[in-house]
This record gives sequence, structure tokens and C-alpha cells, in this order.
Amino acid sequence: MKPLFLIMFALGLIWSGICPHDYFTWFLEVLPAMIGLIVLVATYRQFQFTNLVYGMILIHCWILFIGGHYTYAEVPLFDHLRDWLHQSRNNYDKVGHFAQGFVPAFIVHELFVRKHIVRTTSWLLFLIMTVCMAISVTYEFIEWGVALATGEAADAFLGSQGYVWDTQSDMMWATMGAICMILLFRRWHQRAIHKMMQAQE
Repeated sequence: MKPLFLIMFALGLIWSGICPHDYFTWFLEVLPAMIGLIVLVATYRQFQFTNLVYGMILIHCWILFIGGHYTYAEVPLFDHLRDWLHQSRNNYDKVGHFAQGFVPAFIVHELFVRKHIVRTTSWLLFLIMTVCMAISVTYEFIEWGVALATGEAADAFLGSQGYVWDTQSDMMWATMGAICMILLFRRWHQRAIHKMMQAQE
């Protein structure tokens, strides 16, 4: 793994774990980042992503660390934004769900292109979207399972803040994140992939 990535990941995880809102919620929120790190380290010799993707993954991890430290309903900056914009809730969780579509879109795009899984552009874009949406749906199922298993202890993890359409909204934001990556960043990522593949030849 890239040393800088590991250092920044470790700093974020340590900061997040110092006196969080509560350790049960913290563990649930940062667990995906820790699992992701284990997978990246375990597969590094077989497959190395572009620096762009590692950077995006690190940003996503930091989003998880911040949400784990404060809980998604109580991130201070978004409390100020809520008051300033006269919103009814702290919307930091929507940042997290946007990233849940945006960052996996980079990962899926790179895997599909470099492994030659999909060669037709239209199918490539469609499958990036569907995989990211499936990830979002799966995460909502996990949230539902945690809520059923732990009851009120999962309230901070869910972060719904009484919003009845929170699940549907979360999936919409993840979908928007994937669309944003495809429309605005895919060509930039494509150039980074080609540059890396040329360097490996």
C-alpha cells in the first residue's frame, strides 16, 4: 500500500476513536473502512489501483471517520449549515451516502476497464450504476438488520432523525453520486488508468 495512504488512514482512525459520541456507533460506522483497508492490503500484490482511486477511497474513509466520531446526525459543521439554511435536520449523512455511490463508481470503473470485464461503453456505464445502487441497497439492508437486532441502540447508526423517507433518500443520494462520477470524472479517471497501464508495459 502507499505509505501516505496508510498514514492518513491511521491518523483518521485514531482521531475518530478518541472519545467518540459512543463506541458502539463508532465501531459500526468505521467498520466498512477497516474492512476496505484489509481487502486493499490483502490484494495489493495482485491488483494496484491508480493513485486517483486510492485518494478517493481515503476521502471516503475520512467521511466515515467523521461520521463515526460525531454520529451522522451531530456533525458540528452541518449543525451550523442546518441553522444557517433553515433546514430541519443535520444532513451530513447525505454526504456519506453520496460518497457511497461516488467512490465505488471509481472502483468499479477501474476494475471493469482494467480487467476487461466490460468493453462496450454503454454497458460499462449501466453496470457501474447498477453495482453502485446494489451496494447502497445492501447497506440499507444492513442498517435495517442492525436496527432489528439492537433496537434503540442503533438510532445513532441509522441517523434518520425522524425522516420517514430516509432510506429512499439515502439510495437516491448514492445514485446521484454514481451519476456525478460518470458524467464529470470518468474521462479524467480513464486518462489516469491509461497512464498507469502504459507505465506497466
